Amino acid sequence: MASAKRTARVSQTSLHRIFTVAEAPDSTLGLIEQEMSQNLAGFLNNHIVASKNALTDIEKDFVNPFIPEQPEFVSDHMHHLLDKLVAQSVHTASPSFIGHMTSALPSFILPLSKLMVGLNQNLVKVETSKAFTPLERQVLGMMHNLVYQEGEGFYQEWMHSAQHSLGAFCSGGTVANITALWVARNKLLKADVHFKGISRAGLFSALQYYGYQGLAVLVSERGHYSLKKSADILGIGQDSVIAIETDEHNKIDCQKLAQKCQELSAQNIKVLAIVGVAGTTETGNIDPLDKMAHIAKQYQCHFHVDAAWGGATLLSYKYRGLLAGIEKADSVTIDAHKQMYVPMGAGVVLFKDPSSVADIEHHAEYILRKGSKDLGSHTLEGSRPGMAMLVYASLHIISRPGYELLINQAIEKAEYFAELINQHDDFELITEPELCLLTYRYVPKSVQRILANSDEESQYAINLLLGKLTKFIQKRQREAGRSFVSRTRIKVERYNDEKIIVFRVVLANPLTSKENLQDILAEQCVLAQESENFLPQLLSKT
Repeated sequence: MASAKRTARVSQTSLHRIFTVAEAPDSTLGLIEQEMSQNLAGFLNNHIVASKNALTDIEKDFVNPFIPEQPEFVSDHMHHLLDKLVAQSVHTASPSFIGHMTSALPSFILPLSKLMVGLNQNLVKVETSKAFTPLERQVLGMMHNLVYQEGEGFYQEWMHSAQHSLGAFCSGGTVANITALWVARNKLLKADVHFKGISRAGLFSALQYYGYQGLAVLVSERGHYSLKKSADILGIGQDSVIAIETDEHNKIDCQKLAQKCQELSAQNIKVLAIVGVAGTTETGNIDPLDKMAHIAKQYQCHFHVDAAWGGATLLSYKYRGLLAGIEKADSVTIDAHKQMYVPMGAGVVLFKDPSSVADIEHHAEYILRKGSKDLGSHTLEGSRPGMAMLVYASLHIISRPGYELLINQAIEKAEYFAELINQHDDFELITEPELCLLTYRYVPKSVQRILANSDEESQYAINLLLGKLTKFIQKRQREAGRSFVSRTRIKVERYNDEKIIVFRVVLANPLTSKENLQDILAEQCVLAQESENFLPQLLSKT
């Protein structure tokens, strides 16, 4: 008798259970898995002697260049890994680890990862991934529909077409961005009856044939460094990635973007692509994508949106509108290993036009034959694991409403933390959260008064000391091991666009509580008092 399908209810409680409940351990490895899922705060400190050694000390455990001549028992090697590797690893799942875009993983990911590794499918060709290939194509269709919402008929026609692809799975946002610009470059400098195309003739011949003095990629000054990598690899040069100034909200200035397009056009330099950022790495802000799409159309260039971080926000009906205009992009990057809570590394690049990938199509006699549905014919990477399975499972187990709860909770948690900072006398909020990122710094109340009434030269001197204090606090907090925030250096309009060092936090971990955030600020206050150099100098100015 077939069992009836159960319907799970999405709630805060059920999501919390997904992120904390693991099956009973049946081995040493099982015990570690359970601790990683259930005892996030104490996993390293309580059950494995966590070392606070410097990186140079840890490196001493990994200096032997010789491959062993004698085998080890698995149990013995496991203990070796526990002592040397696990005990020294960064505990990214901890609720107090809020410095980077990594988070606790749902507990179902561990057993599913074992299944994925055990099956050992290679997604480059159907011959080694007969079931995984159509599954990956479906996941690409689900993600494409999340962005473009083309309708069921569109996906029935294109999802499993051998000559087309809705996108490609990648190891992360960097490869996704490279792939998007690779498609844009090859499409711009494509073959015709008189020219072999850039993929065969090369960049120099292509520019000569089409009569361009060069190519350019335009992105805000908050754009990800992977775009310069892309330009380097594609042969157009890192200097061709032109940073456009941002406004006081860290969004690209569209007037200056249009002006730069006009300047380049007058110099016969073709704008290859305009890149909108949907969730900047440092501040989490979203560019005005709708306006950028209009400018890209005006100058007939590829419009790419790097939504590696913010793309998952589309899963939230409440906040989806923040990414208005993304559906006009020719290509979009989204990282599933960020706000979709799957392990490193799983990114996707999506193409509005399924025929776009024809311009990067590759074939080989032994695999990737013409007419086959091999995914490798349209991807930069060759051999790839079946990470699509983990995204597929997460979309089903968590579901869109579950993801909406997670996204909404993260944004609202960032708003709470921003309010906490604003209410504290000795902290200064630098960037308001738009998604779940924000920046701030420790500034004693008396120093804040001085800053507000100082001339530009005095502000510079004070901000220099505050930067040193921020670095001191951040390093000491990391070394103490109870919590972690990152730091960065950004331009701040209120200080005459001076670049200052700030704390940067990412509040994506669903297990991070308000109490955790309160404790992090309290710890930073204590650490500030321990500074023997910077804080006394600052206070002396009052």
